[in-house]
Amino acid sequence: MISGLLLSAGLAALLLPRWVADMHTIGLVRDNYRGRTLAFPTGALLVSVSLIALAPLAVLDDRADLDLLAPDLTRWAAYVLGVALLGLLDDMLGRGAAADTPRGWRGHARAVAGGRLSTGAIKAAGAFGLAAFVVSGLGREWPGYLVDLALLLLTTNLFNLLDLRPGRVEKVLLLLLAGVCIGAWTTYPVELLGVFLGPVLIGGWLSLRELGMLGGAGANLAGAIAGVTLIVNLGEDARIVALVVVAALTLYGEFRSISAAIDRIPPLRGLDRIGRAP
Repeated sequence: MISGLLLSAGLAALLLPRWVADMHTIGLVRDNYRGRTLAFPTGALLVSVSLIALAPLAVLDDRADLDLLAPDLTRWAAYVLGVALLGLLDDMLGRGAAADTPRGWRGHARAVAGGRLSTGAIKAAGAFGLAAFVVSGLGREWPGYLVDLALLLLTTNLFNLLDLRPGRVEKVLLLLLAGVCIGAWTTYPVELLGVFLGPVLIGGWLSLRELGMLGGAGANLAGAIAGVTLIVNLGEDARIVALVVVAALTLYGEFRSISAAIDRIPPLRGLDRIGRAP
């Protein structure tokens, strides 16, 4: 059932370079941390490719009984697509790099308290609703239910905090998937989420070449894939450990610079810069 990964990755390799070039042409761009002008938000393109790939897969899966999609995809796709849409809302209605743009949980809380529009707060509330929707019905008892809910939300948010350098989000997602698949000796995450994963991996090349910027749509997409991967593959104790790690990283990112921390640790710095333009 890796057909979703193969088809979506193939379509992404064919379509994304042309679409990104068109975004530059029509002015859908934003300057990155080095002042280079990149297509923005390319995360919307990744979701579009996934939906295009989903059309033939869904039809053949149902009509030809080819078993191309995992049965649980219906549940988790609601969260993946929903939070990507919320990220796109933030990309389009947020004020980008403006000096008074709310940042972090504290900034968005202050904005809401002051009666200002905070797309970050809308994104957080919407993600909570989506997470509560997809986690319900899994048969978890109260502690497990809360762990799953928090793990899904915080993992999605963490990937937004990581999206500060080209290719970082994609590398972290790939490493997490590799760790889960090898640790549990399973390919289920790829089988379940391959139709969304393929465009993210191909898009990583565009990010590293500094041709496109993911934006909230892409970071949310990658974070949702990561969160669902952890929930559906880890046991109860392992999910608690994962939640502690994700919560600690999120808290650190709220008060300190994750990029600065990565630059201070040589192995992480080297990994972070692999494939990136000098």
